[in-house]
Amino acid sequence: MACRPSLFHKCAVAALVSLPVVGLGQTLAPRHAVTFQAGVEVIRLSLSVTDSEDRLVTGLAADDFAVFEDGVRQNLAFFAREPAPLSVSLLIDCSSSMEDKLKVAQAAGSRFVAALRPEDVGLVAQFNQRLTVLEDFTADQAALQAALRSTQASGSTALHNALYVILRELRRQGSAEAPRRRAIVLLSDGEDTTSLVDEDRVLELARKADVAVYAIALLGAAKQDRERLASREATHFLRVLARESGGEAYFPSSLSQLNSVYERVAGELRNQYMVGYVPRNDQRDGRFRRIEVRTPARAHLQVRHRLGYYSSRG
Repeated sequence: MACRPSLFHKCAVAALVSLPVVGLGQTLAPRHAVTFQAGVEVIRLSLSVTDSEDRLVTGLAADDFAVFEDGVRQNLAFFAREPAPLSVSLLIDCSSSMEDKLKVAQAAGSRFVAALRPEDVGLVAQFNQRLTVLEDFTADQAALQAALRSTQASGSTALHNALYVILRELRRQGSAEAPRRRAIVLLSDGEDTTSLVDEDRVLELARKADVAVYAIALLGAAKQDRERLASREATHFLRVLARESGGEAYFPSSLSQLNSVYERVAGELRNQYMVGYVPRNDQRDGRFRRIEVRTPARAHLQVRHRLGYYSSRG
C-alpha cells in the first residue's frame, strides 16, 4: 500500500525532523460550526460524563454544568449535546515486540474505524524508531482499514518521539472556522526505548495542542511485568498524558480485551458534550489557565476534559 505524504513531505521520517505544515484534516468542513467575532478567544471543551459505575451519561443540559477557570466561574457561550465532527489519529506501535499482537490490533482498530460517522476523518500511522503515516486524514473507511492491515512489526520503540511529532502537527492544524474534536488513539505494548524527546516535553506540548489522547497499553498481564520500574514509569506517563489532555488510559491485561476497549473509546467520542466560553480574564499573557467543570446538582457524576490551556499572547 502506498503511503500518503501529505502529513509530512516524507512518509517515513525521523521523529525530530522539522516538518512542513500541510493543513491536516481540513478537507472536510464540519456541518455546524460556532463562529465568533475575530479576535475573540473562545475556549472549546469536549466533556465526557460518567456516573459512579463508570457508565457514560447522556441527556444533560447546559444548566447541569458549571465551568471554572482558575477558580472563577465562566458564562457558557455555547452548548451542544451532539459533538462536533471528529479528527482522530490512530497511532499503532509496530516495534518488533508487537509482531504476535498485530492481527488482533488490526481487527480491533478496523472495528473502531467502522464506528466513525460520515463527517468524521481519520489518520493511520505506525511507529517504531520512526513514525510512518500510512493513510492521511480521510473519511474513506475502506482506505483507513486497508492502512491498518498494512502495519508491519520491526525495530525498537520511540513512543515519545512519535507522540511529540504528531501532537506538534495537530497543534498547527487548528482552525477556528471549522473546529473539530481532535483525538489520538494510541496502542503500544511496551516502554519507550529509543526516543530523544523526554516525557516532560511531550506533556508540555499536549497541554498546548488541544488533542485528547486515549492510550491503550498492553504492558503484560504478569505481576512481575507490571511491577518493573520501567513499566510503572510508562503507566504513570500515559495516565498523566491522558488526564491532562482530556482522554483516558486503558491497561487491558490481554489481547482479548482490545475490542471492548476500542468500543469504549468510540462510544465516548460519540457521546461527548461540547461547551465553549469566552474567558472573563482577558489578559493575553501566555500563562496556563486551569479549567474545572462540575455538575453541581449531580455531585456523583465525573466530568473529564482537558485540564487547561495557555492563553494567547497579545
